Parts: sequence; structure tokens; C-alpha cells
Amino acid sequence: MPVEVKLRRWGSSLGCVIPKEVVEKQRLKEDDVVLVAFVKKGDLSDLFGTLKTDMTGQQVKDMARKGWK
Repeated sequence: MPVEVKLRRWGSSLGCVIPKEVVEKQRLKEDDVVLVAFVKKGDLSDLFGTLKTDMTGQQVKDMARKGWK
């Protein structure tokens, strides 16, 4: 269940608050041990334009769709 949270500074560490809806749905309580996966939300704009080709965007889409029925 991916949830977007914002990191906050707590002393010399970083922490996040688990939203109430998640706490209730997962039935979390104080002192529970949970597994957290970290995936930094990125800015995808740096990926656009990295495909080096003379084809237009429409030509790339048409090529990708070839064979779809």
C-alpha cells in the first residue's frame, strides 16, 4: 500500500508520520515493527528527451503500437 509522506527533521534524524487512514487500515499500534520500502519520488522531466532519434514522438508511438489489434 504505497503512501506519499513528507520527511521531517527530528533532531539529527529524519522521520515521517504515517497517516491515520493507514494506521487504521493496517491496524498499527505503538511498538509495532513495520517494514518500510524507500522510493524517492522523482522528477520525470529529466527523462524526457533522452531518446536520441530522428523520429518524431508520433512516429515512436506508432512504432510501439505496431502489431496491436
